[in-house]
Amino acid sequence: MKDSPIAPPIAAVILAAGHGTRMKSARPKVMHEIGGRAMIAHVIAAANALSPKRIIVVIGDRAPEVGDFAASIDAKISVAVQSPPQGTAHAVMQAIPLLDDFRGAVIVLYADTPLVTPRTLRALSAAITAGASVAVLGFTPTDPGAYGRLKQDENGALDAIIEAKDASPEELGIQLCNSGVMAIEAAFLKARLKDIDTNNAKGEYYLTDLIALARKDGKTCAVIEANTQEVIGVNSRTELAEAEAIFQQRMRIAAMENGATLNDPSTVYFSFDTQIGKDVTIGQNVVFGPNVTIVDNVVIKPFSHLEGAKVAAGAAVGPFARLRPGADLGEGAKVGNFVEIKKATLGKGAKVSHLTYIGDAAIGAGANIGAGTITCNYDGYAKHKTIVGKNAFIGSNSSLVAPVTIGDSAYVGSGSVITKDVASGDLAVARGRQSVLKGWVARFHKTQKR
Repeated sequence: MKDSPIAPPIAAVILAAGHGTRMKSARPKVMHEIGGRAMIAHVIAAANALSPKRIIVVIGDRAPEVGDFAASIDAKISVAVQSPPQGTAHAVMQAIPLLDDFRGAVIVLYADTPLVTPRTLRALSAAITAGASVAVLGFTPTDPGAYGRLKQDENGALDAIIEAKDASPEELGIQLCNSGVMAIEAAFLKARLKDIDTNNAKGEYYLTDLIALARKDGKTCAVIEANTQEVIGVNSRTELAEAEAIFQQRMRIAAMENGATLNDPSTVYFSFDTQIGKDVTIGQNVVFGPNVTIVDNVVIKPFSHLEGAKVAAGAAVGPFARLRPGADLGEGAKVGNFVEIKKATLGKGAKVSHLTYIGDAAIGAGANIGAGTITCNYDGYAKHKTIVGKNAFIGSNSSLVAPVTIGDSAYVGSGSVITKDVASGDLAVARGRQSVLKGWVARFHKTQKR
């Protein structure tokens, strides 16, 4: 598919009124997530990439939260309600009052078809600019089965959409199928949508009937073919997993094409908004939750989990590290194995190498945090902050009881429980004094044998 530089004004109508009973979930189907983002949010993002003049989400009366969620994503989104559901054309009818003065291409999308790309939508809208009244998104599945067939004339224009149950043996041999996604010229849509009837087996209003109406009017209909993966519909947990796999593969390819190395791509999982720089190396079994930014020349070692984190150039994370929301690693910082960072900044070159929890803290540049150290940030009611200065050294197995400040170049002796500030350049040791009882072991064993 070639990108087209020409596109008319766009309005998007996103159909989200389905009940999703096959998901067997109290959550509306289109709110289930792929890559950490609700399916409907994926579709809204694809539409927004075209800078639409309007976005209208059509919901059912059983799930008002879908409309609330859509409006929370983008203030310009309008919500229409279809009650009761009577087919795809009936759903689009609910959006018509919100398109009263719109001129351009109306793209009809489905909130449970989350992987369609902006590039494909641009091609659909460009077909309207080129003179088509309707442009239908087609695909060629391995098994056409019950999909409607797209019958084309000798010039490649769309002549008809034929439902599988109504197709002749010859027509069933057509491989190009209807995805349901289409672009429609706004004036034609408003003029002819009302002429669609329910004279069919289900007694519903079918949007696909617009093709026959357009051909009757002597207008042109076009077909744009998409990759099969783009038009996968999600109606069950199994299909949700299939869509997630496709999404993850897209993200892995994008990361590698942008200059990252994935040592075992199939074991790395991304969120929709993960940002990965160049010359980043990502080990096996790494998971990125939402809102992670990795700058250039970073190493993420195996079995690490990152969410809501920023990692600056040259830093290293893992293996078996966890960066929670608010973790912010400076240039060349190091977070090692079995270290957890939460709502804390690490300055340039700071090291937290082993078995440590750092929460609600600011660690200065060049500081070294010893193994087993924890910031005691929670008193049962509130979180408190720990500040560790530049080039400070915190000995192993120390507890820093917040709020507390360790000054620049200060030392904390191993095994200390620090409850008071330590000035720059000072050594703080807070532990019981060691005592030795000579010969105690032999005496102890003797008494136990009596």
